[in-house]
Amino acid sequence: MSDPMRIRAALAGDETTVRVLMSHPMETGTRKDAAGATIAAHYIRDVEATHNGKSVLKAMFSGAVSQNPFLSFKFKGAAKGDKVTVKWTDNKGATRTDEAAID
Repeated sequence: MSDPMRIRAALAGDETTVRVLMSHPMETGTRKDAAGATIAAHYIRDVEATHNGKSVLKAMFSGAVSQNPFLSFKFKGAAKGDKVTVKWTDNKGATRTDEAAID
């Protein structure tokens, strides 16, 4: 299982800024190991963020995204104490879901 995502969500005025650090190797499928064998592709494919069950962000990643990707986005309509949930699915079918309260 992967490490938990680090999620920070802060409300400023009517806008919530969410910052997410995802722990994932993000292998492209083109690198080679020390023995010269190709390392299989392994990367986050789909990301979705929800606020109170409503989708506020959907993204599609590829192998072109760096290891341990960082994502920042903003949305309106939240209140302090509300929960933001972020879920990713990788190209091998693994998933990770974490949540944070809005400060």
